[in-house]
Amino acid sequence: MNGRERVLALLEGRPVDRRPLMPITMMFAADRIARKYRDYAADHRVLVEGQVRVAEEFDFDHVSAISDPAREAADCGAFIEYFDDQPPAIVESRALLADKTALARLKMPDPLGGGRMHDRVQAVALLRERVGRDRLVEGWIEGPIAQAADLRGLNTILLDLVDDPGFVRDLFEFVVEMELRFARAQVEAGADIIGVGDAAASLVGPGLYEEQVWPYERRLVDGLHALGTRVRLHICGKTRGLLEGMGRLGCEIVDLDSMAPLDEARARMGPDQVLLGNINPVSVLRNGTPEAVTEALEHCRSAAGTRWIVGAGCEVVRDTPIENLRAMCAFARAPE
Repeated sequence: MNGRERVLALLEGRPVDRRPLMPITMMFAADRIARKYRDYAADHRVLVEGQVRVAEEFDFDHVSAISDPAREAADCGAFIEYFDDQPPAIVESRALLADKTALARLKMPDPLGGGRMHDRVQAVALLRERVGRDRLVEGWIEGPIAQAADLRGLNTILLDLVDDPGFVRDLFEFVVEMELRFARAQVEAGADIIGVGDAAASLVGPGLYEEQVWPYERRLVDGLHALGTRVRLHICGKTRGLLEGMGRLGCEIVDLDSMAPLDEARARMGPDQVLLGNINPVSVLRNGTPEAVTEALEHCRSAAGTRWIVGAGCEVVRDTPIENLRAMCAFARAPE
C-alpha cells in the first residue's frame, strides 16, 4: 500500500498494512529545506518543496498545505504581521471587525483572486502534481470561531458569544460560506481531505460550544462532505469538555491535543471514529528520547485502538530531534 491508499483504507474501514502516519509539519519542514518561514508561508513552491522533502525523508503518508491561519483574513483585508521565522499573525489591536458594523460591508474574498488563499490553492495543485496518487494531499481551512477570532479579535469574539450572540451568528454565517468556497477551490485543485482548524473552540465552555459554535462547525462539515471531500478536525488545546460534540460532527478524522486523553475520546466518540494523535509535541517528541516517544505512542495505541492514526498532539516542533521523529515513524511501520 502507498500512503494515500493506506489512509483511505483506514477511513473506509478496510484492512491496512500498517498504521497511517500523518504528523503536522510546518516550521520543521521549512527548516529541513533551510528556508525562512516567511517564504514557506508566502510562496506555495517553497511550501511544496518542504512538504515533499519531509514526506519522502520520513515516509509520511500525506502532504499538507497548512501553514498559518491568516490566509482568509488577509484576503478579507485584515492587517497581518509577517516574521522571518514564525507564522504570519493577526494583529488583534487592529482587528478588521473591531467595529461590528463593518461586517455588513465585508466583501466575500475570491479564493482564486491572486491573494493568500489562491497561493494555498496553488500549493494543493502542485502537491498533487508532485506526489501523484502516492500520498494523501491535504488542504486546509479555518473553522467558524477560529476565523471569527481572526477577523474580530480573539478576546472580543469570546465576549461576543455572551454579549451579542446575534452578531456572532451573522459572522459565523459569513465565515462558513467563505470557508466552503475556499475548500471547493482546494478540492478542485486535487485535495483528498480538508483539514479544519478551529483552535479557538478550545477556549469556549461546553455549554456555549454546543449552543453557538457546534451548529456552525456541523454546517461546515456537512458542506465539505457535500463537496465530496473528507474532513480532518484539528482543535488545539484542552478539549476534554467538547469531546462528545466533536465526535458528533461526523469528521473522518479527529485530531486530539495532548491535553485530551485518548481513552476518554474513544469512550465518548465511540468505536468507529478515527482519532489522530496525541503525544505531547514538546515534552515527549521534542524533549524526550526515542524510547519515551515509543512508550507514549504505545499508550496512545492502547487507548485509541485500531481506528487511529499516528501523530503528535499538534505541530511537530521545529527543533525536534531527528531520532525522536524517526522513532515515531518506526512505530507506525511496526506490525500490530
